[in-house]
Amino acid sequence: MREFWDLIWLIFTAFMFVAYLLVLFQIIGDVFRDSEMSGVARALWIIGLIALPGLTALVYVFARGAGMAARQRAMQQRLKSDTDDYIRQVAGKSPAEQIADAKRLHDAGTINADEFAKLKAKALG
Repeated sequence: MREFWDLIWLIFTAFMFVAYLLVLFQIIGDVFRDSEMSGVARALWIIGLIALPGLTALVYVFARGAGMAARQRAMQQRLKSDTDDYIRQVAGKSPAEQIADAKRLHDAGTINADEFAKLKAKALG
């Protein structure tokens, strides 16, 4: 029976350690993400996280928790905006723009009617 409780205790402590590491890395990321924090303040928070990790993490979450959430949201919105801009840039022209370009080439005599039909079908399909 003792082995069972030892296993339960091991699982619990492993879970708590992983949870602590997640919180610690989130705090470290937030310390460096905050553009309003001075370099000295950053250094003090990092030293505190090394010297008294549990207490410093708890104080940081209580003192700067609301700002942490706001900075995280702002970063996610900025990343989404950057991703959307990249997708728009890579996606290229809409089918209507492709057909209009093909029509201009056809009207100029650069491509024949068969080539125009192929380009139109490719844009639509």
